[in-house]
Amino acid sequence: MKIYTYSKAREKLSDILEESKSEEVVIRRRKGDLYSIVPKSPTRRSPFDVSGLRKNITRKEILEAIRESRERAHR
Repeated sequence: MKIYTYSKAREKLSDILEESKSEEVVIRRRKGDLYSIVPKSPTRRSPFDVSGLRKNITRKEILEAIRESRERAHR
């Protein structure tokens, strides 16, 4: 674990972010507050993986709305 002062961390932020991939990096502020830098692992998600809407709509209503929208597009 490496500890940097806030000032040094500002100067070397890019290097510190790279370094945090292999070990924990801690930044110490003047008042003694400590902050740990840990990289987040990227989440691979499908662009079609969307959270659902919680609406009280029936399947029939959804299909009807789609049909209406398609009819308007063809006019």
